[in-house]
Amino acid sequence: MLGRTGSLLLQCRAPRALAARRALYHKPRLYTATAARRQDVFHSQLQDSSSAAILSSLETSPRVPQTLTEKIVQRYSLGLPKDKFVQSGDYVTLSPHRCMTHDNSWPVALKFMSIGASKIHDKSQIVMTLDHDVQNKSESNLKKYRQIEEFAEKQGVDFYPAGRGIGHQIMVEEGYAWPGTLAVASDSHTNMYGGIGCLGTPVVRTDAASIWATGRTWWQIPPIAKVTFTGILPVGVTGKDVIVALCGLFNKDEVLNHAIEFTGSDETMRSLPVDDRLAIANMTTEWGALTGLFPIDSVLQGWLRYKATEAALYKNSGLNEAITHERFTHPRVDELLANRLSADKGAKYAKYLHLDLSTLSPYVSGPNSVKVATPLNELATQDIKINRAYLVSCTNSRASDLAAAAKVFKDAAERNGGKIPKIAEGVNFFIAAASTPEQLAAEEAGDWQAMLDAGAQPLPAGCGPCIGLGTGLLEPGEVGISASNRNFKGRMGSTEAKAYLASPEVVAASALTGKINGPGWYERPEGWSGVVRGEGDGVKEEDRMITAEEALQKVIGQLDDLIISAEKDILGGDVVPKEEEGALTEVLPGFPEKVEGEIVFCDADNVNTDGIYPGKYTYQDDVSVEKMAQVCMENYDTEFASIAKKGDILVAGFNFGCGSSREQAATAILAKKIPLVVAGSFGNIFSRNSINNALMSVEVPRLVQRLRETFSGAPAERSQKDIKEPKGNWESLDSPPPAPENTPRQAKKLTRRTGWTFVWDVRRSRVEIQEGKDGAKWSQKVGELPPNVQEIIARGGLEKWVKKEIEAST
Repeated sequence: MLGRTGSLLLQCRAPRALAARRALYHKPRLYTATAARRQDVFHSQLQDSSSAAILSSLETSPRVPQTLTEKIVQRYSLGLPKDKFVQSGDYVTLSPHRCMTHDNSWPVALKFMSIGASKIHDKSQIVMTLDHDVQNKSESNLKKYRQIEEFAEKQGVDFYPAGRGIGHQIMVEEGYAWPGTLAVASDSHTNMYGGIGCLGTPVVRTDAASIWATGRTWWQIPPIAKVTFTGILPVGVTGKDVIVALCGLFNKDEVLNHAIEFTGSDETMRSLPVDDRLAIANMTTEWGALTGLFPIDSVLQGWLRYKATEAALYKNSGLNEAITHERFTHPRVDELLANRLSADKGAKYAKYLHLDLSTLSPYVSGPNSVKVATPLNELATQDIKINRAYLVSCTNSRASDLAAAAKVFKDAAERNGGKIPKIAEGVNFFIAAASTPEQLAAEEAGDWQAMLDAGAQPLPAGCGPCIGLGTGLLEPGEVGISASNRNFKGRMGSTEAKAYLASPEVVAASALTGKINGPGWYERPEGWSGVVRGEGDGVKEEDRMITAEEALQKVIGQLDDLIISAEKDILGGDVVPKEEEGALTEVLPGFPEKVEGEIVFCDADNVNTDGIYPGKYTYQDDVSVEKMAQVCMENYDTEFASIAKKGDILVAGFNFGCGSSREQAATAILAKKIPLVVAGSFGNIFSRNSINNALMSVEVPRLVQRLRETFSGAPAERSQKDIKEPKGNWESLDSPPPAPENTPRQAKKLTRRTGWTFVWDVRRSRVEIQEGKDGAKWSQKVGELPPNVQEIIARGGLEKWVKKEIEAST
């Protein structure tokens, strides 16, 4: 039986009736020890034309199937060995297509100059924007803004002044973030670029300075999660509702420090316009992910064609002084589509999640946590009065968002004799467009004026209240609802206020009525019984349609898993496939082939950077190395300094090093003469700062599990102590506060010498664990540490590596 694509299907079902579709677009690290195995076939199979075609396609597919994330990273990785296919867990040297910095451009410039650099390596790679503190007219802030602008002009890089818009929006609307490319920025919401198929991920200031000076930095490919959407997004439900629901329904750190790839059928993905995708990708940061990537599909193609046509029209009319028309062109779109990237069949993912969009309703996040998400209809009955409403941020302040909010007031005007009604008494409603082009589009449509007529207070295009800067911040005891992306306590003002997140139309309706409310556009489908979501791809086996090729690959994969499982049972530990026995990593002369030592176990999850290195020392420049070693892990365990010894291997739980960016969290561990940290997983910023400061780190979740099985004897519980962040962290990479620290429930040692030994075989990319003198011994495959990253560590960190590169070039 043939499906609509002409593929041979094992099963075919009649498609369900589809709901009305929305517009196509709106205007303005768990590692695997397995590898692909070559399969022998019978001669008779090759003689059969159907089987031969399928087997031939298998033979010509890549030796190692890759995800879309891995394919994009492959394109922007330098110095890869011949025939190397990058995989999750690998360290790579990246030369990103673009690198954006914002208000922190001047701190990056100071670091850039301090390492001896004077000229940006590739000016076309760099974009600078001013967007965070645009309402601040103090002389100190204006001086910093002048310094950034003068530096950008001197270096000849693209620069966008205060008031032009939020950097992430500029990256998208000006064509810097481009589908199939890799872009980085010194801000945590770089994930947003994934909404247009561009792999966007945040970097810290040292990384940005390295890219300015050399065009390069490093990255470890995170574990990759596949999120499959099914169904059709109902009328009255938006992309904001999708991501708010995801954050609340999957709120157990399922995708923490993962790269996410969103996928679904053509029908499903057509119900998600580009603006909705941008909102979803933007808030994957709050979900805990490092990237949030959508496919390069027909919806994106339509958006790109629109942008290319728009850019050409503006160029011909002479209305646009920017060179947007050079980035958005139809020939460039043609080239993209002719070489469209997509995930390979058989690509491996660390996790699979699914969500049926047709079962969603409008959702509200909070108060004060994205992990709490409640259907709007439940909150609307609770009469939650609000004091402030915000339609701001790079998440939901595009022209389509402004139009949705304005429609609430326009609809109300039709019931009010054609007059726009005023917002509720006692409510302040603040609006700021994501960029000036988006505001102009809203003004032309009459949407901006409709909200002003209702009593909205306009703010300049920029971050503003979203990041807790400027006019309109929440006061103690107040309640606010915002279309922005982050609502943790104190984010938008007082720590004694409550903050909720919702879609633009819900924010507008709440401002109009004075309480959390919706516009009434959503109608619950008949037979609705709850939100359908869970692990896997969400397709019932009886409804599954797969090609014969896919069925064969599935059987082969199952046989591989059975073989490997049996080998583990017989031989113990993880088994190296034959194809990998000769796959050795080159080790630079002088770099240790093995790193080994006794395991010191700190049994806690979410150990934040303040626990590793106390904030009171962070901005003291005269702290000696000896003092750093003495206070290392002091806020976690005062006994750590006396228990840990030189040459030990520090092993901690999950999300080690979460919280603010402070390089001393890595250098303090080095000061303690500990060369390697192992954890179930690392906070992204700590992971970057560790390599940048020559501290090696590796994720081995299985080791944490075994240590807990042996020593803890009880599940962890959350401590309630407050986390104090130093004031100087305002210009660090923007990140949410760390989660509460999880420590053993029983009164056991926070830090323990285990008697276990740990060996990291760098050449073979494997770790070996000896569980005590007479205990079990096992090994596991981990990500490759290639020579280019070894070189950064050997030279003492990224800054020293950059200095050497500059010296070599001169």
